[in-house]
Amino acid sequence: MPTPPPPVLATVDLGSNSFRLQVSRVVDDQLYTLDMLKETVRLGGGLTADKYLDDATQEAALAALARFGERLRGFVPEQVRVVGTNTLRVARNAPAFIERAETLLGFPIEIIAGREEARLIYIGAAHSLPATREKRLVVDIGGGSTEFIIGSQYKALVTESLPLGCVTYSLRYFPDGKLSKSNFRDATLAARNEIQRIALEYTPDQWQLAVGTSGTARALRDVLEINDFSSADITLAGMEKLRDALIRFGSNKDVDLNGLKADRVPVLPGGLAIMIGVFEELGVEKMTVADGALRDGVLYDLLGRQREKDMRDSTVALFKRRYAVDVEQASRVGRLAERFYRMLVGADVDAALFKRLQWATQLHEIGLTIAHTAYHKHSAYILQNADMPGFSKREQAQLATLVLGHRGDMGKMQSLVDEPPLWQAIVALRLAVLFCRRRQEPVLPEPLSLGTQHKGFTLALDPDWLSANPLTASAFKQEVWQWKRVGFALAIGRN
Repeated sequence: MPTPPPPVLATVDLGSNSFRLQVSRVVDDQLYTLDMLKETVRLGGGLTADKYLDDATQEAALAALARFGERLRGFVPEQVRVVGTNTLRVARNAPAFIERAETLLGFPIEIIAGREEARLIYIGAAHSLPATREKRLVVDIGGGSTEFIIGSQYKALVTESLPLGCVTYSLRYFPDGKLSKSNFRDATLAARNEIQRIALEYTPDQWQLAVGTSGTARALRDVLEINDFSSADITLAGMEKLRDALIRFGSNKDVDLNGLKADRVPVLPGGLAIMIGVFEELGVEKMTVADGALRDGVLYDLLGRQREKDMRDSTVALFKRRYAVDVEQASRVGRLAERFYRMLVGADVDAALFKRLQWATQLHEIGLTIAHTAYHKHSAYILQNADMPGFSKREQAQLATLVLGHRGDMGKMQSLVDEPPLWQAIVALRLAVLFCRRRQEPVLPEPLSLGTQHKGFTLALDPDWLSANPLTASAFKQEVWQWKRVGFALAIGRN
């Protein structure tokens, strides 16, 4: 019998400067690139002063994504992960753009937080570096943000993201492409002012090797070496020579340097000023460059999920410890919620939603560390706003919605639930919490079944059991009323 071909994974990185698609083959837990596409969209350059993506930039981005979508035809969702970074984090009209973009791509787009972006960048960089034990400072200057990571081997230890980008800084400090001494001074001082906020955590005694990733670092390394400004690595002295050369040119349109690609010229001044600020503020003497970056990290993270090494599971375990979760109670609720959910959906299980329901059962009580009153609201707030490695913003939002809905007033849920299947997960979780109120293994009525009806649910159980459990029966009456508030019927009793 022939050996099946190795699996193939793909990632799309929607950066503020360029969009990149990478297709890789998996062989023995390693990734080998099969295909790469790059589109210089400059999404960050399309942000207006009031944080809206302008129409022209949106259309250019959508055209690029249509081409990516053609390349991804035939892939299934488990093979592809699409991530958006700084510009899509801050653009006020990002949701409308993302809806159109997902239609063209054929896959959902995850907007990742800055620190999650930093974690993924480190994973990508680490897989392209020797497996040594020293601590590394990894700096990734993107189009709209710069990520700073200290890590060792494959683990990120300290992560930060600052609003410094080669696109945004080039537009802000080098208007019309003018290259002057004062413009470079202003841009570098602005970058140093931002970096000062994190400098104490990134001092030279915290790491042994400085590493740059992505386009700005690679462009600087190549230009410095080819033009004899420095050799092999990025150095402050070499960057100062490059800065002086750019000032002599006076304008972007006149820049003519060996090894500098035309599409990099408009954003090089901003990237150079930021990197000089990094060196000066953090005391970096020289920096090597890694080939791996965000898209590689996303691929390795996706591979880990397929090999049951999901970072999200590790994050949930960490939150359970941090917020002193009652593990036995969470397990009881989890088992019963899973049972109810499977009753509702049968064989048609939404794997992603089911996973989020499982996480919600484990984390629904973390708000108790703040206060018992309205603890579900505290739990939801934490899950919505905390840094949760491995989770996208959309995943955190849905997790927070599930947890918010596990008890209390249902009226607040009407505007939050935009996917009908989410109601099934919410009713499964609410009923599980209700049955487990005594914080002991529940003695359930048998037979017990939960099903669907037109615009509602039916919980079938023995009426005699309800009579013997008046507190639960009273809670069920309240539950019926709560579901009626959001337009659902909840029928409780014998079939």
